[in-house]
Amino acid sequence: MKSLWNESEASKCKSDLDLRVYTSRLLGQDSSLVLHGGGNTSVKSTATNLFGDVEDILYVKGSGWDLATIEGAGFAPVKMEMLLKMAELNELDDPNMVKYQRLAMTNPSAPNPSVEAILHAIIPFKFVDHTHTDAVVTITNTENGEKKINELYGDSVLVIPYIMPGFVLAKLIYDMTRDVDWTKLEGMVLMNHGLFTFNDDAKASYEKTIELVDKAEKYLETKGATSTASEQNSTIKLLKLAQIRAEVSRLKGHATISILNDSNEAIEFSKQNIEKIATQGPLTPDHVIRTKRTPTILGDNFVADLKNYTNEYVEYFNTNKKDETILNSAPNFAILKNEGTLSFGKNAKEANIIKDINDHTFEAILRAEKLGGYRALSAANIFEVEYWSLEQAKLKKSSSSPEFSGQVAIVTGAASGIGEAIANELSSRGCAVVALDINPDVESKFNRADFIGVKCDLTKSEDIKNAIEVCVKAFGGLDIVVSNAGIFTPSENLDSLSDENWEKSLAVNLTSHQKLIKESAPLLKLGVKPSIVMVASKNFPAPGKGAAAYSVAKAGQTQLARIAALELGEFGVRVNTLHPHAVFDTAIWTEEVLQARASHYGMSVQEYKTNNVLKTEIKSSDVAELVCAMASKPFAKTTGSQVAIDGGSDRII
Repeated sequence: MKSLWNESEASKCKSDLDLRVYTSRLLGQDSSLVLHGGGNTSVKSTATNLFGDVEDILYVKGSGWDLATIEGAGFAPVKMEMLLKMAELNELDDPNMVKYQRLAMTNPSAPNPSVEAILHAIIPFKFVDHTHTDAVVTITNTENGEKKINELYGDSVLVIPYIMPGFVLAKLIYDMTRDVDWTKLEGMVLMNHGLFTFNDDAKASYEKTIELVDKAEKYLETKGATSTASEQNSTIKLLKLAQIRAEVSRLKGHATISILNDSNEAIEFSKQNIEKIATQGPLTPDHVIRTKRTPTILGDNFVADLKNYTNEYVEYFNTNKKDETILNSAPNFAILKNEGTLSFGKNAKEANIIKDINDHTFEAILRAEKLGGYRALSAANIFEVEYWSLEQAKLKKSSSSPEFSGQVAIVTGAASGIGEAIANELSSRGCAVVALDINPDVESKFNRADFIGVKCDLTKSEDIKNAIEVCVKAFGGLDIVVSNAGIFTPSENLDSLSDENWEKSLAVNLTSHQKLIKESAPLLKLGVKPSIVMVASKNFPAPGKGAAAYSVAKAGQTQLARIAALELGEFGVRVNTLHPHAVFDTAIWTEEVLQARASHYGMSVQEYKTNNVLKTEIKSSDVAELVCAMASKPFAKTTGSQVAIDGGSDRII
């Protein structure tokens, strides 16, 4: 491990807090040191209060912030005097610790201080860095781990036996270090928890972390405790992934994102003796909030395996409970024997965090196995953190979910116009979206963990199959299909209509929708509140001269939707159609085109845009909102319907 310190960048820091932000981000950008909110840092400084008095202040990482992206506002300013007095108490429960830490803050709008703020305060150095470094924690999670740590670091570090984070940990270290000469220590190793380093100089404290972690990595290498996965191939079927996701969603009581990890490392791990090595517990106890203590291991009869897991979780709860209320007993991740792993979350972000934690844990377990065997904390210790009142409070704060949270949608024709508006609206309401378009720009436009763009020629079945594979591997299944893609071929009367015009319109505006339904229907039958929304056209109920190729295709698309409603209804899949007209905020309606069309009818552009019964303008966002309604509760008991969105057309009315 190498230091990332850059003297030029560091010289731009104008204050203690600036330096604290800088080195915190250096730590945070390395996922082997801290992961998804893990670890915490602090700096001791001074501030002048309202009355002109200078006070000693601990700026400590606030709850909810990530070291990789933390800013000055992410550090809670807490009065040192109060923290040091709290350390002298014999007892202090966690809710009161949080309460009095907040009372000691000089900025009431700052985030809650870390639960380890008292510990940071009693370490007598300006800068304190705490990481959950994989290498060190791997060694602590082995047979005779403490002995190995002592062999590695000798007297240069203080080794702290595992104890719950918070006041009890701070009190233990406070008592253990009453007679310790801190200047002779390079750091502290908290068994099964992490590493602390400290110094009055920001660079020295940061680089001491790097040095100690580098020693641990080299120790693992010399012991042959490395993990190198060979090339692996997964053969899992998409339908099985969707079936597993459907069952997990049922057990959790809500739509759930399920992410497949079929990397070489994940598949290799799934081929180990996972019943033994994967069921001991997480790498560090704080991971349990994300992952639960153990995964479910799924074989051919995954329904029975999932049921067994929930029964075992209830047993684990009953064995360790005091007066807690049981959490949902469904698993947060699964190991598919010989085929990789799955992570489950209420959204893609949550599932990806679990996946990242597992990646690090799997590697650590394999390395620990080569170092005498992986040994996690006891179930009782893990339970204590999983049901810790402070962690439960965090979960309650984030309990509300957006409308489409956990659901998965495919939207076609999504690179621009109405399709783009629909994809964005679904995403804004919590849906994981796979956006399809023949325009390759769709891939760069939508490139997030929960919003994936895929180049797809919808007239080709193989392209559709590939897009669905991307969708299912990324999110676990499919709940909503918005079949929107279409083209308007050149206007030609029947007596001069070319074969090319006719066939192209039918291929894109009709056959592609049939192909999409064919490939997506098996997955939709396993979906959560599944639905298909067809975006057709006013040209079905009110065709126009010269638009035979387009109007006939749209009529066929509408009839296709009606038949799909009949065929898929028994599986709970709703199919509804909307007919937009005169949606002018799309790429084809340039100012020049609008002006020309308005002039043709002797109207202003605004009059042309609002030439309907309601005298209102129809926008892509209006269509997107109607699509969302059709995919959600307002249309929960409606299928086979057709709804115009055109401001009222006298030709249709």
